[in-house]
Amino acid sequence: MSRQEETTLQITGMTCAACANRIEKGLNKIDGVEKADVNLAMERAGVTYDPEQTGASDFEEKIEKLGYHVEHEKTDFDVTGMTCAACANRIEKKLNKMPGVAEASVNLAMETASVEYTPGMVSTEDMTQAVDRLGYGLHQKTESSGEDPRQKAVRKQTIKFTASAILALPLLWTMVTHFEWLYFIWMPDILMNPWVQFALATPVQFIIGWQFYEGAWKALRNKSANMDVLVAMGTSAAYFYSIYLGWQWWSSPGSEVPVLYFEASAVIITLILLGKLFEARAKGRTSQAIQKLLGMRAKTAVVYRGGEEVEIPVEDVQIGDTVYVKPGEKIPVDGEVTQGSSSIDESMLTGESMPVDKTAGSDVYGATMNKNGALQIRASRVGSDTALSQIVKVVEEAQSSKAEVQRLADRVSSVFVPSVIGIALLTFLVWIFFITPGSVGGALIPTISILVIACPCALGLATPTSIMAGSGRAAEAGILFKGGEYLENTKSIQTVVLDKTGTVTKGEPELTDVIPADGWNENDLLSYAASAEKDSEHPLARAIVEGAGTRTVSLLEAADTEAVPGRGIRSTVNSRAVWIGTQRMMEEQKVELKQTVQDTLQRLESAGKTAMLAVVDGVYAGIIAVADTIKETSKEAVQRLHETGLEVVLLTGDNQRTADAIAAQVGISRVIAGVLPEQKSVEIQKLQQEGRKTAMVGDGMNDAPALAAADIGMAVGTGTDVAIEAADITLMRGDLNSVADAVLMSRTTMRNIKQNLFFAFIYNTLGIPIAAAGLLAPWVAGAAMAFSSVSVVLNALRLQKMKLS
Repeated sequence: MSRQEETTLQITGMTCAACANRIEKGLNKIDGVEKADVNLAMERAGVTYDPEQTGASDFEEKIEKLGYHVEHEKTDFDVTGMTCAACANRIEKKLNKMPGVAEASVNLAMETASVEYTPGMVSTEDMTQAVDRLGYGLHQKTESSGEDPRQKAVRKQTIKFTASAILALPLLWTMVTHFEWLYFIWMPDILMNPWVQFALATPVQFIIGWQFYEGAWKALRNKSANMDVLVAMGTSAAYFYSIYLGWQWWSSPGSEVPVLYFEASAVIITLILLGKLFEARAKGRTSQAIQKLLGMRAKTAVVYRGGEEVEIPVEDVQIGDTVYVKPGEKIPVDGEVTQGSSSIDESMLTGESMPVDKTAGSDVYGATMNKNGALQIRASRVGSDTALSQIVKVVEEAQSSKAEVQRLADRVSSVFVPSVIGIALLTFLVWIFFITPGSVGGALIPTISILVIACPCALGLATPTSIMAGSGRAAEAGILFKGGEYLENTKSIQTVVLDKTGTVTKGEPELTDVIPADGWNENDLLSYAASAEKDSEHPLARAIVEGAGTRTVSLLEAADTEAVPGRGIRSTVNSRAVWIGTQRMMEEQKVELKQTVQDTLQRLESAGKTAMLAVVDGVYAGIIAVADTIKETSKEAVQRLHETGLEVVLLTGDNQRTADAIAAQVGISRVIAGVLPEQKSVEIQKLQQEGRKTAMVGDGMNDAPALAAADIGMAVGTGTDVAIEAADITLMRGDLNSVADAVLMSRTTMRNIKQNLFFAFIYNTLGIPIAAAGLLAPWVAGAAMAFSSVSVVLNALRLQKMKLS
C-alpha cells in the first residue's frame, strides 16, 4: 500500500461556494490525490495524496489554472558555512527543489537566504534540516541586541590570520634559498631542517586551515566542487609531497636536504586568510546603510500613562499612546501631531536637507529630529510598522535579491571549478611526461598554482556586493529599490512618463479665477461650487473650498454628491442640480456653451490654469479656475533627464491646453492629455509598443495601474500608499531629481558590477595559462587569488561615496 501524506493550502480569490467546489473537484481529479476538501470560510484546502504520484507543485499549478491563487509566506534566514558562490548555489538549488518552496534566493555577500513558500507543504524546520544535511547552517533571522555577526566574523578571521602568519613567516624566509639572486640573505640552519618545517606547517594545514577541508568535504559529499576543493587539493599536494621528500631524506642518512614545499602550502593558506579578513571587513561596510538607519531609532519615549508622564522603551509604545517630544529629541514612533508646532529634520527618510514645518494634524515619522518646538503626538504606527522599519525592510530585500547578471555569474561558477580541476590534471600530466619527465616536484608547482589562482570566490562576490552598496547608497538619498532586478533594469529605461499633479507640480492648487455667467455673481457661484465640492478629497475640490473660506463665502446644504471619474462632480445644492467639471462633461450633458465661454476657457488653460465649468439645473453658470504651481526643482530635473538621453512625456487627465502650458514651463515636448485614470495604463502600453522601455512616475491612487503596467514604476513617497505599493521604486522626496538619481544609480551600479566581474575573471584568465607554463609561484598565485576578492569588494564600496543630488 502506498504511503499517504496530508498538506494544507491557503487559497485566495474564492468568492462563493461554487469557487470552493470548482477547486475541490480540480484537486480530486489529480492522479495520486486520495481526497481534497476545500473550506470557503477559512480559505483553505486540505489534501491527502500519494507523494510518489503527485506533489505541491501539481496542486498549485491546478489552482492557478482555475483562476485562484495559493498564498505564500516569506521568511529570511542567516546562512553559515558558505565559502564561495558554489556553496550559495548548492543551498539555493536544494531549497528550490523542496516541495512547497516557490522561490529561494541565497546571497553570499550578506550570508542570507530569502525563501517564499507555501505553509502546510513545507516548514522552516524542513528547510533547516535540508540545508543542515548539505553541511551548512540555516537560522531564522531574529532581532538581536548582541554582537554584530559581521564584527564577530572579523575578529575570528583576525585571530586565524595572525596565528597563521606567525607560523608561516619562518617558512616564507626559507623561500629565499630558492632564488639564486637572494643568496646574500642570512638563513638560520634550523629553518632548513625538514622536521622544523613540518612542525611549523602542520598546524597551519590542519588546524588553522581545517575550514578548507571541511568545506571541500561538504562539496564533494554533495557531488560538487567549490573553492575549498581547489585550496585543499593544492595545499595538500604541496604538504604531502614535502612529507614524502622529507621521509626519503630521513631514511637516507647523510643525503642532501631536499627542496621542500611546506612554505607553499602554509603561505597560500595565510594569504587566503588575509583575503578573507579583508573580505569580512568590507562586507560589514557594505551594510552600513542599514546599520545607519537602525542606529537612528530613538531608544526611549515619554508617554502619558496612569495620569503622568513616564519614560519607557520605544518597543513598549502602543498605538494610540500620547507621546511627548521636546526640542532636539528624536521622534520615537510614527504618528499625528495633536498639539504644538515645530520644524522636523526628515533628511534620514527623504534625503531632503530642509526641515519641514509641522503643526496639529501633520504626520510625523519615527527617528526624525524635532528641531525647535515641543510636540504632542498620537502614536499611529509602532515597531515594525513604522516608516523607518519599512524602509529597512525594503533595503534588506533589495540587497538579498538577485539581479539577472548575478544568475549568469552563478551558472558560470557552477562549471568553473570542475573545469579548473581538469586543466590542473592535464597540466600535471604534460609536465611529468613531457616538460620535466619523471619529476613530480617539477609538475606539482604549476599544478598547485593553477588550483590556487583559479578559486572563484571573487566571482560570487562581484554582483551582490555592488547591489548591497548601490541600494544602500540610494536609500541614504531617499531612493528605495524594491529588489536587485529593479536596480538592474532601471538602467535600460528610455522613456520617463511623468504624472502632472503632485509629481511635476506641487499638487496643492489654489483658486485663481471665478467668472460668473449673466445672472450670477462671484460669491453665489462660488458658494454653489464649494458646497458641491466640500466632501471631495480631490486637490482641485479642496482648492475651491479653501478659496471660498478665504473669501468668507458661506456654504450651502449639499446632497447626493457623486464624483464622475476624469470628468468632475455632480451634486444637489439647495434642491438644485449642480455639475462642476470639464468641457467634455458638459458636452455629454448637452449643455449649450457660447463661443465667448470657450474663448475664456482657452485663455485660462493657455495660462496653465485648470478651468472648470459650473452648470446649475442644466444651464451654464460660470467658470472657476485653479492653478497648481510647478515644483521648484521640476525644470532642472527634466533637463537632467534629457541630458541623460531619456525621452520625457507628460501624462495627465487635464485638457491639452493646460497640459501644454505646464509642459512648456518645465521643458517637456511630448504631452498626452485628457487621459482618464483607467486609460493611463493603456497609454503606457502604447509607448511600450513603440519598442521603448518605459518608467512611470506618479503619486496618486489613480496612478497605480500605470505604475504596475510600466517596465519600472516609480512612486513619489509623498503620495498615497496604494501608489507606493504598486511601484518598483519609491522616491521618498517629492523631487523629480530623484528620478534622474535613480537612473544614474542603476547605470553606475551595473557598470560597477561589470568592473567587478572583470576583476573576478582577469586573475583567472591571465593566471591559469601563466601558471600552466610554470611561470607563477604558488604563493604568488595565492596572493593574486586573495586580492581578487579584496579588489572586487573595495571597488563595490566606491558606490557608497557616489554623489547624488
